[in-house]
Formats: sequence, C-alpha cells, structure tokens
Amino acid sequence: MATTDTSNTVVNNSGAAMRLAAAQNEAILKETQDRFLTLLVTQLQNQDPLNPMDNDQITSQMAQLSTVNGINQLNNTLLSLSGQIDIGQSMQATSLIGKSVLIPGTAVKVGSNPNDPSLREATQFGIDFMAPAAKTTVQITDSSGQVLRTIELENQQIGVVSVDWDGKNDLGEAVPDGQYEVKITAVDAEGKEVLAEALTAGGVRSVVYTADGLKLDLGMGKQVSLFDIRKIM
Repeated sequence: MATTDTSNTVVNNSGAAMRLAAAQNEAILKETQDRFLTLLVTQLQNQDPLNPMDNDQITSQMAQLSTVNGINQLNNTLLSLSGQIDIGQSMQATSLIGKSVLIPGTAVKVGSNPNDPSLREATQFGIDFMAPAAKTTVQITDSSGQVLRTIELENQQIGVVSVDWDGKNDLGEAVPDGQYEVKITAVDAEGKEVLAEALTAGGVRSVVYTADGLKLDLGMGKQVSLFDIRKIM
C-alpha cells in the first residue's frame, strides 16, 4: 500500500509540474499575440497615407508570429515527452523501495542486526573500478583516521564490486559500534594508480519528486538521484 501511495504521489506531482509549464507557455503565447495585434493595428492606423505598409511587410510580420506559435507548440510537445519520461522513471523508482543500494560514499557502520540484536554486523560497501586494477588496498579507519583494518583485493575488472567486512580489526578483535570510513587505493599491473570510487550502502525508504527532479529518500535527510545508484542489492 505504501508503494502505491508513493507512486501516485510522484506521478501526480510530475503531471502537475507539466501542466503548470504548459499553462505558462500558453499565457506567454497569448500575451505575444495580443501585443502583435495591438502593434499591427497601431501601425495601420498611424501609417503615412502617401507611403502605406505594403503586403510584404504585413506578410513578414504575420510569418514572425506564426514562427512564435510553432515554437510554442514544439515546447508543449517536448514538455509532454518529458512528462512521460518522468512518469516512467517514477514508476521504476517505486520498485526500489525497501531495497538496499550502493551509492558514492565512504561511510560504513557497525552495529546490531535489526532482526537479531544479539548479532553484530557491518554494513556492506563497494568499489566502482573505472579501469582494471591488479592490486587494490582497502583501509577502514576510525574517526581519528587510525587504520583499523586492511583488506587486499587482486585482479579486479572494470565495474562495481561489493565488499563485506566482519566488523573486526587486523587483530581479529571486534571494533566498537559506530561509523567508520573506507579509503581505496588501486594500481594496475605497472603500479600506476587507477581510479576506484568507494561506495556506501543505503536503504531506499521512499521516492520524492523535488525541484531538482526525482529523488530516492535513504533516511536521515539523505536524498540521492537515480543516477547516483551504482548497484541494487
């Protein structure tokens, strides 16, 4: 039920925005037409009887108005297409509610499992490799920057890789509950650094339509674009 309500809200907001834009275009066109007719009548009334406007001048001005009208119709067509795309994205986005996604970020949390408080776990994170990496070093640090755990990965290809951490330091000891940071260093076979972006996990709670477009609400005031998603888990 919550998914349906969210879907309807997003679609309604998208349609309302499209109708508002179309209405504004219509108002601008009507104002332009009124100004043109007023100017044309004024010109005809005050023209020099010995040198009146010829048909070519009137035809030219009418053609200019026709061009403005054509542009307005094109704008309305583009608005309609944009609205349909927005609605399609909205329907797709609602299917993500309740799922976990990987987005750009360096945070990883350690705490109790919400389904079983007796269990401790660390949130999953990931790496987005922009080029093949022969060796990748993952460092997990605390708030002071101290390295608690180092994870080595080898021979990674271009794309997104999920990484699991057991919530323990290099000595095998459980770290305190809280938030930690992930640092990524990746090099190719020649030892040259390659671009690899850290990804953090988040749970999609709802879908919202904002002035900046469609957003996914991950809770705690965090909203991201569909284009920020690197992996759906």
